[in-house]
Amino acid sequence: MNKYTERRSRLRGLLKGEKGIAIFIGNVESAAQYRDNGYKWRQDSNWLYFFGIDEPRFAAIMDLESGIDTVYADDYDIDDIIWTGPMPTVASLAQSAGAGRSGKYSEFSSDVAAAIAAGRPVHWLPVSRWYNAVLLSSLLGVAPDKVFNMGKKGCPLASEPLVKAVIQMRLVKDADEIAMLDKAGDLGYAMHTAARKGIRLGRIEQEIVGAMEGVTIAGGWGVSFATILTQHGEIFHCHSHECPIEPGRLLLIDAGAESNDHYASDHTRTYPTSGRFTPRQRDIYQTVYECNELAFSMTRPGVSYLDCHLAVARHMLDNLSQLGLVSGDLDEMTSDGIAGLFMPHGLGHNMGLDVHDMEDLGEDLVGYDPGQKRSPQLGLGSLRMARKLVPGNVITDEPGIYFIPALINLWKQEGTDKGRVNYSKLEQYFDFGGIRLEDDVLVTQDGARRLGSNRLPVSPDEVEEAMAKDK
Repeated sequence: MNKYTERRSRLRGLLKGEKGIAIFIGNVESAAQYRDNGYKWRQDSNWLYFFGIDEPRFAAIMDLESGIDTVYADDYDIDDIIWTGPMPTVASLAQSAGAGRSGKYSEFSSDVAAAIAAGRPVHWLPVSRWYNAVLLSSLLGVAPDKVFNMGKKGCPLASEPLVKAVIQMRLVKDADEIAMLDKAGDLGYAMHTAARKGIRLGRIEQEIVGAMEGVTIAGGWGVSFATILTQHGEIFHCHSHECPIEPGRLLLIDAGAESNDHYASDHTRTYPTSGRFTPRQRDIYQTVYECNELAFSMTRPGVSYLDCHLAVARHMLDNLSQLGLVSGDLDEMTSDGIAGLFMPHGLGHNMGLDVHDMEDLGEDLVGYDPGQKRSPQLGLGSLRMARKLVPGNVITDEPGIYFIPALINLWKQEGTDKGRVNYSKLEQYFDFGGIRLEDDVLVTQDGARRLGSNRLPVSPDEVEEAMAKDK
């Protein structure tokens, strides 16, 4: 109770001078085929952060002028209790969140309508669920599609003061959140260990996915996002798992766990399916490993993650030039975005209650400081976290190198590389796939540490040793 009361008090402080009300809408259960057979329940993260009630069909009003918080929901009746058993009252749940008042769910809409009729400002956050969009649009008198995040810039109609205040608070994790993130990190470690131990030639990928996701259900809420496990690492979001494990391939596993407290982990490892890297695989893997270590070594308060990304891009190009895949002045190649051909994504993103924390509020608002502008370059333009780092930030460190035939052919056709890429040699990597290595990192007062009590094997030698012991 004290935690949620303190958070809302701080939010009020950040909104000092703003009039009216701030509204929060929790998620409702969503039918998969029919009402009583729904998708797995997950509460809205902003609702969890400020109220903590992990039950469906709740809403709340923070009155910024009177200081009164009201939680709205309906008590269970006997028809519900037959199926659910006894449930706590709305009043008791509101009290557990430190809210002074409670009311029926229908009263939420009428109280918001009354505030609007009285000319009071209504502050609201972009929504991520259709039900909430329909409810919010009916209250505000706008189309439902206007209350969603419209892309990297966020939602133009949402309350800018409220959005910025929430981002400011959630970007910096407190001690309780860090403990929960460490717990999620440990669960993610166990998840990935089960996956690595399950790698056997001929085994269907889906069997490995089932075993690793079972770990997250046994120890927590489940996965924090749809598992990526593929021998086609050049396909970033490859969610098909029907292929047998083939010899001589690389298996990229990007997967995360969500703790019962709803905090996330997000790790990526890439394994040689036969247990040992080929010389060509080891060369590329070593480069990605060095980039991961370089980014971590730079991560500390006062350093922008944009600079970490650029340092990684430069080091990557240096190593690739030694392999004969690119050539030219390193600084010029970095500035011209040549690394984007090999790593078309950013170095990392924020993480917390969401695996891509708060990006529903607007990626640029969350990941960029005032004055920073997103680059139009491939790769750098996909950097989700560019801010100057402060203690309490939680970010991912996930460099990668991928050989994407369609992209390589396009650059060759359009001359995007300006003569820096050795296409005749690069085309020999069309069957390579991709490598990504990802850790979850907490920025501390004087540097950084990786979340969780362990670190998954990551250097080439560590990976081969671990896979040998697994057998």
